[in-house]
Amino acid sequence: MPGLISGKYPNRDVFYSSYLQSYIQRDIGDMMTRVDALQFADFVRAAACRAGQMLNVHDIAGDVGVTDDTAKRWLQLMEKSDVIFYLRPFSNNLLKRTAKTSKLYFFDTGLVAYLARYSTADILMNGVINGVILENYVVAEIIKSYSNAGLDLNAHYYRDKDSKEIDIVMESDGLLHPIEIKKTASPPPELAAAFKVLDSSKIPRGMGAVICTKRELSAIDRNTVIVPTWII
Repeated sequence: MPGLISGKYPNRDVFYSSYLQSYIQRDIGDMMTRVDALQFADFVRAAACRAGQMLNVHDIAGDVGVTDDTAKRWLQLMEKSDVIFYLRPFSNNLLKRTAKTSKLYFFDTGLVAYLARYSTADILMNGVINGVILENYVVAEIIKSYSNAGLDLNAHYYRDKDSKEIDIVMESDGLLHPIEIKKTASPPPELAAAFKVLDSSKIPRGMGAVICTKRELSAIDRNTVIVPTWII
């Protein structure tokens, strides 16, 4: 990684292909014997193409021709080796119609872009899953920022049966802080409308945020700030 950042090794594909090969041969090889390296690489790619989405083990397993039990075991290995993590759904006794399935994310968003075969930043900006990859980046960077500061992060996502969604719900000091992530430089006020569903929770709602591609800090209203992604 230092060589890639410094420019000594400018070819991203060489870096990530070597990283993936080393990860499977060493880390996965140490945790599990007799793994099919090519099939596991396909499995990591199938998971990466679903980053930022609700986990569907059966679909990922079907993409690479393994059983659901094998897929669950391989996902556990990826989580144990800090390649992926999950955002659990938010719920409490007053919000009973919420989703029960976790969302899947990768710690390295560059790896997701590589596995999804986006070769340049410009192509990625116009890709069909650019919003999902942006969400993966923001969620991962927030979690890494807290971890690097030695802080615990109590974060979930919200989705109910009426399709109301909040990308991140952070609980801190007795308040819920909703966060929406959007690939736009001009977030409309209605983006914060879903935050009101948290008013039915037994925990009070605090300041919310929309994280987007706008260049400067601003606000939608007195309770919702607009945060540029470059600040994360």
